[in-house]
Formats: sequence, structure tokens, C-alpha cells
Amino acid sequence: MGIIGSTIINQIARLPDYGVYGHVTQIVGMLVEIGGVEGNFSVGDYCLIKGRGNHEVLCEAVGFRNHRALAMPFGSLDGVGLGCKVEIRTTAPAIYPDESWLGRVVNAFGEPVDGKGPIGSGSKPYPIHNQPPPAHSRTRVGGKMDLGVRAMNTFLTVCSGQRMGIFAGSGIGKSTVLSMMARHTSAEVNVIGLVGERGREAREFIEDDLGEEGLARSVVIVATSDESPLVRRQAAYLTMTVSEYMRDVGKDVLCLMDSVTRFAMAQREIGLSAGEPPATKGYTPSVFAELPRLLERAGPGTIDQGSITGLFTVLVEGDDHNEPVADAVRGILDGHIVLDRTIAERGRYPAINVNKSVSRTMPRCNSDHENGIVMRARRLLATYEDMEELIRLGAYRRGSDPTIDEAIHYYPMLEEFLSQGIGEVSTLEQGYEELARILGIEPDLVPEVTEEGEQQEGQPGDGGNQPTAEGNAPAP
Repeated sequence: MGIIGSTIINQIARLPDYGVYGHVTQIVGMLVEIGGVEGNFSVGDYCLIKGRGNHEVLCEAVGFRNHRALAMPFGSLDGVGLGCKVEIRTTAPAIYPDESWLGRVVNAFGEPVDGKGPIGSGSKPYPIHNQPPPAHSRTRVGGKMDLGVRAMNTFLTVCSGQRMGIFAGSGIGKSTVLSMMARHTSAEVNVIGLVGERGREAREFIEDDLGEEGLARSVVIVATSDESPLVRRQAAYLTMTVSEYMRDVGKDVLCLMDSVTRFAMAQREIGLSAGEPPATKGYTPSVFAELPRLLERAGPGTIDQGSITGLFTVLVEGDDHNEPVADAVRGILDGHIVLDRTIAERGRYPAINVNKSVSRTMPRCNSDHENGIVMRARRLLATYEDMEELIRLGAYRRGSDPTIDEAIHYYPMLEEFLSQGIGEVSTLEQGYEELARILGIEPDLVPEVTEEGEQQEGQPGDGGNQPTAEGNAPAP
């Protein structure tokens, strides 16, 4: 029958049996008051305003006041005035995703925007505002997921069904890290949501960063920064809805969203327009209610389903990692990845600060051997960074502290290990093998780490690759 034929049949099947109509009573800014719809309109429902010259504007109900519905438009209100007819949609907002969406770019309504023709339409509706599976029916997180990025695979190992946040200021490389993961991950399907993206950069991300290889197994949802806050918010919801569809057909999904902060800003605009009082730094209470509803939709599915592994970027304002949205998201997710501007400025990409980042599922999914390697590398990096200013100023004298001498010896090699080009691929096994080689650790000679993080006496360490007592480091 083909894509066009099946789409037409599905559209006919969705036609309502009756119509409900109201009228515009007032317009204030981007808020439209609608009368005559009592008992037929709920928060989150859609309506269609018929303006001058057959101009139609899709709106969403965001609240009620004085027996009137409050709606916000998805587009321009040009041509809309008092008394304009309003058609109420009688069904909850939903999309009909299909596996043929892979390799396509769609907008916040699931409509193709890549110029490749019509898009397939599934037979089952998926609500835009869906609920996550009940907690007791979800499976536990699965095994490790290979993301193709060395620093992530080793120091911040991610499990299937885990949710992680990537926290960074502007211009530090969040989108680049996402594209590396999308291109090199072991996940079956990528669902990528570009929420509030710069219009100029959307195509660059898809064609240059993601590439044909990454796009072939991805669905990309785009809402640019100039679009209505409702459109930007819906792009985030649609990203999760498409991920849920792919999960339900048994796929292991990697859901990448850039960024949660722009979703929160869109929700703030909507809340303020509806009359909500501003709370923390201007964010309305509904922002902090919507964040868990969105992010909890990622994670493991039920026994007969796949999983959604979520990586969500958070744009921290003024590089303040304790600002309200960052703080709220960090408490919801299963770990956080911090991109450091100082690291980026010295030219190391991806600029992941591994000592400020954590993966909450990592210790249990790794072997003792792998945990031992990572703990030793973390201690070396932390020791060097604690003394970095003194070392660079020449105030530290080699031989004063063997632990610091050891950190100075290994630091350049660990920095090189953490650095990775955009087109470079590193598997999980390769990452651990390379890190063990740098530290001189044999597979069965991993230092045992106590609860205090110290290596016990008598345990094998670096296989003789330690600095001497005088502080002269041996050749690596």
C-alpha cells in the first residue's frame, strides 16, 4: 500500500464523531481566553482557532480562570480577534510513530522537515504526555552500554536503562559529546531531541557531527529557539514518546536530549503567562513538577520491553552548577557528567572533569579489576589537581612526597588518555586495557582498594613502574 496510503487510512480513522466549539473572549500577550467550552476542555488538550482569511492557529490549554479556558498558541496569533471560532479537539494529543521514522528529522508534531517526503504512520497512538511504567513493574538496569567515548566508558560507565546528565556552560562541547555517543554507541536506536537549538546549528549537527552513519539509526526531533515555548516543550515530550515506542518494540534506545534547561525555560514562560508566581530565580513551581515527569519516562522497561538509556544535557547559567534547574535535575538522574571550561580552555576534548562526575550504577556493573584500575587513576588525578598550582609555580620540589611525584609522572599520560577526537572510536575493552597499560597494572595484579581509598600494604601495585624514593620517575 505504501507510506502515503497507510497514512491516509490512519488519518481517516482518527476523524472525530462530533465537533465542540467555543469562541475567543480575550487576548493578552500570548494568552488566549476561550469561552463556551466548559466540561469539554482540559489542561493539555488542543484546540484550533479559526482566524481571518482561513488562518488557523493550533493552541494548547494551559489553565482556567473565571469560567474561561486559557490557551497558548503554537504559532503566530496574526488574524485572530474577539469572537473567532475555536474548535476543540476531542482526543488527547498523540502521535503515531513507526519504525520507518529511523533516519528522519521531524518537528515537535512528528511532521518530516528533512525534505525526504512523507513519513510512515503507525497504527497505535502514543500520548504526548505519557506516564512512565509503574516502578514495581520495571526491570533493573542492564549491562554496560558502550558509548564509544573513552572517558565515559572507563571513568563513568553507563548501564542500559540508566539516566545521566551532562552539565556544562555554553560553548564547552555538549553537542559534540552527544554526537560522538550517537555515532559510536552500541545501542540499537538513537532518539535525539534538539530542544531550543539554534536554527543555524541544527543542520550542522545532523550532517557534520551526527553524519550519515549516525542518522541511519536515529530519529531526530528539532525545535529551534525562535519557536513558541509550547513547541520547544513539546519537542522534549515527543523525544520521550518516540523513545517509548522504540522501547515497546523491543529496542534498546539511547535517548539524547539537548537541553533540559531550554525545556525548563519554555515551561517557565508558559507558567508565567498562565499567572503562576515566580519562585526560585524566576522559575515557576510547575517547572520543578514537570522535570521528574519528563525524566522518569526514561529508564528500564518491563520484562518484555527494551530500555531507554537517557543522556540529558543541562546548560548551567554562568557556570554555576548549583543553579535551580541543575540542582533539581542532578537529584532526579542516576549520575552526572561535568564538562569543565578550564579543561576546554587548555585544549583537551571532551572536557570531562572525571573527579567531579559520577555514575551511580558504575561500581556494581564493573568487576573488581576494573574498579581497581579506575580508583587508582582517579586518585592520581585528584592528587595532581590538589597540588596543581604549586607544581606549575615551581613551588613543589620533587622528592618531597612520593605520592605527588607519582601523580606528576602519570598525569600527562592520563590527560592524553582522556582526550579523544570526534571521529575516534574506543570500545569498553580497549579503554580499560589502555588505562591498565598506562598504570602498569597486570590483569590479575589490581591493587585492592579499602573503604578509605588507600592501597593496602603488600598488595601488588604498578609492577615496578613506581617513581623512586628520590622522586625521579622511571621511563613509562
